[in-house]
Amino acid sequence: MSHKHKAKIEKLFEHPLSTNIDVKKLFAALEHYGITVEHTKKNRARLLHSDEEELFIALPHGDHLGKDEIVRLRHWLESIGLTPDTLD
Repeated sequence: MSHKHKAKIEKLFEHPLSTNIDVKKLFAALEHYGITVEHTKKNRARLLHSDEEELFIALPHGDHLGKDEIVRLRHWLESIGLTPDTLD
């Protein structure tokens, strides 16, 4: 199953940017790699890594994240060292 999780993370780093990323599956992949995902009351998700690094992203009205949120998430993952090159 971790291959599926790795593929979801890799999809965030594709060029050109993929906008066909299912939020629920992406969150499952992030949780697999140690990211805590919490849903807030303001239709946002709080992503937490090591109780220190956090990111808030707007949740989509449909099933897929927008380009801006994907770019923000990609940069945050790079800052915490979770990139396709560092995955198991």
